[in-house]
Amino acid sequence: MTHLESPFSVDVWEPAEGDALAEPEGRGPATGRALIRKTYTGPLAGTAVAELLTTQGEGGAAYLAQERVVGELEGRAGSFVLQHGASGGDGQEMRQWAFVVAGSGTGGLAGLSGTGIIAHELLTLDYVLP
Repeated sequence: MTHLESPFSVDVWEPAEGDALAEPEGRGPATGRALIRKTYTGPLAGTAVAELLTTQGEGGAAYLAQERVVGELEGRAGSFVLQHGASGGDGQEMRQWAFVVAGSGTGGLAGLSGTGIIAHELLTLDYVLP
């Protein structure tokens, strides 16, 4: 297993119109969706597009994302999909996680697997690339 830390920048954040998960009559925490575009640098170099679902309330917050990364890792070009999220709140430890979706690797990244976290504009991933 190989360990990587690749910084990224969020280049575009486009919130979706409306709130498909809103509770009737405006009760409950705020929910939303967004499309983001990112640029990765470091051991993983490339671009990404992700769809996010978010919840933000008085006592906690969470997000869930699916992200397609297109780029180069170990000199091999291709793409793969990351699923990642985080959840936490008052009196709870923040939980963060990310994993490469099985079978999502293409081109030189076919067969890529791994787990890690995405936090503070940094992807940390322990991976295997056959």
